[in-house]
Amino acid sequence: MECRTATCTRKTKETDITLNLNLDGQGNNNISTGVGFFDHMLDGFARHGLFDLTVKTTGDLEVDCHHTVEDTGIVLGECIAKALGDKKGIKRYGHFMLPMDETLILAAVDLAGRPYLNFNAEFTADRLGDMDAEMVREFFYAVSYSAGMNIHLKMMDGMNNHHIAEALFKGFGKALAMAVSVEPRLNQAVWSTKGSL
Repeated sequence: MECRTATCTRKTKETDITLNLNLDGQGNNNISTGVGFFDHMLDGFARHGLFDLTVKTTGDLEVDCHHTVEDTGIVLGECIAKALGDKKGIKRYGHFMLPMDETLILAAVDLAGRPYLNFNAEFTADRLGDMDAEMVREFFYAVSYSAGMNIHLKMMDGMNNHHIAEALFKGFGKALAMAVSVEPRLNQAVWSTKGSL
């Protein structure tokens, strides 16, 4: 099977983004968004999902990190959808329970084509490094809607804000890796009673 790759761009008055994604990669990545903590989170997503990911984002960080993080999520979602194409042969569903020290995160996704985010995690700090803590949810919301993906993220336990955020990104990567993986018994059919996703 050929590698499933996509390149997407987005340019507005607020951000300029180029993103390349290989769903069948090895976790290699080159990420530069101007937000160090966000780069670290995307690195964890790519490495633990085994996605090759290149991200170059220039945003209006003189305002804050909101547009940079949200728009990068939009473009990542677009790339996921583009790389998957007609979704023939994929497992569609994925889930992973990820521990990180005291933190335990449940991540589950459905690549049904219907966007929905159920996010249940709380931060006790306003900022995570140079990133606003509230932007973690906004990122996953953007990915969900632009990819047409159902995402459930639930914090089962956790106290350290860095651990919580990192476990969310890594758990999402692991769950997505399962969902995009190929099920040979499907014989390139779409796993849906409707016949399409």
